[in-house]
Amino acid sequence: MKQFLNKISSFFNTIKSNIAFYPTILAVFGFAFSLFMIVLEENGISKYLLDILPQLVVEDGDTALTVLSVCIGGLISMMVFSFSMVMLLLSQASSNFSPRLLPGLISDKRHQIILGVYLATIMYCIFTMFSIEPTGEKYTLPGFSVLLGIVFTIVCLCSFIYFIHNMSESIQISNIIEDIYLDAKKRLKDILKQEEDLQSLTNFEDTTDWYPYKSKESGYFQNLSSHNIMDFCAEHDTKLHLKIPKGLFVLENDVFLLSKKELTDEQLDSFFSNINFSKSELVSDNYSLAFKQLTEIAVKAMSPGINDPGTAVNAIDYLTELFALRMKKKDIDIYVDDDKTPHFKIEIIRFNVLIYNVIASLRTYCKHDPIVVQKLLWMLNYLLKQSSFREDYKNDIASEINRLKKDSKDIIEELHLTE
Repeated sequence: MKQFLNKISSFFNTIKSNIAFYPTILAVFGFAFSLFMIVLEENGISKYLLDILPQLVVEDGDTALTVLSVCIGGLISMMVFSFSMVMLLLSQASSNFSPRLLPGLISDKRHQIILGVYLATIMYCIFTMFSIEPTGEKYTLPGFSVLLGIVFTIVCLCSFIYFIHNMSESIQISNIIEDIYLDAKKRLKDILKQEEDLQSLTNFEDTTDWYPYKSKESGYFQNLSSHNIMDFCAEHDTKLHLKIPKGLFVLENDVFLLSKKELTDEQLDSFFSNINFSKSELVSDNYSLAFKQLTEIAVKAMSPGINDPGTAVNAIDYLTELFALRMKKKDIDIYVDDDKTPHFKIEIIRFNVLIYNVIASLRTYCKHDPIVVQKLLWMLNYLLKQSSFREDYKNDIASEINRLKKDSKDIIEELHLTE
């Protein structure tokens, strides 16, 4: 039962980033609520309201149908316009910043909920119309249901105003960068908090001679159900080593898993059912994606077509904070149970690889701009002064400083020669 609940939680975490997730749930709720109101109308709730506040009850069937038809038509127009604005946001973010931002923007639940409120109200109004008889007496009309339809439509109008405001902020690159930074910062702090009680676990058993197993499918290694995998290790009395870091692409038939004990095909199927392969990239699942996305934003900002050094400097500021947090983390992820018994480890993108990938891209595309180079040197020198889990991290930073200075010197000499 516990494993089933963990899988449900992992499945929910995967599908909630889909743009249709919240709209579908709210549409079902709108349909169910309309059926609930039909039952209440059969029990005379509108008659009771007519006795208390007759001014709020529609007394003519044709008028009720007209009101609900107008509400439905207006809501459909608003929903189409809102959806068009979402597509415009995604298109602009992809062309001006980076296509890798799209999964994070699509998973914004504020946009999803607003679209869901529109759809739920439309569903409610449509099925409420089915219970209206144009020639019926005023006591038989679902007046209370029609009143709720009007109220829900007014709520949708208010939501539309908020949607316009939210979209105008979401399209700003400064807000996009900040959202990426906050998601990665939260994820990193959660990981660092988990490591506080495990300072002694810096090593894992040697896995050189363990049994290798290949992946049966390809895709980006997005997430895993750690509790289920620990239960798997305890059940089969083994330990595991996942060779591919989260966020990287797993090739089919590539070695993905090492096991201390030999596993059967059935056991392997059980293990891989706890691994989530996906084409999307969410910073909330993998903090290292934030480094990639912020770097790509800075590089795109320095392209000749955009030429926006300010955005590049802004991205470097947030990269500085994330690197300072990453320096406090170990270069290994070991998962333990409540008794602090290690069950499996997973490879991560090591600090020297992470900082090299970021600085190499920025060096290549930003070395001609003295302001951005100065900012990069400031970032690296700032990181040298920060506390780190290993002193080797600072040696990696010093190496990047030397590379950056060399590239900058070469480009300056080349410019002087051309002059």
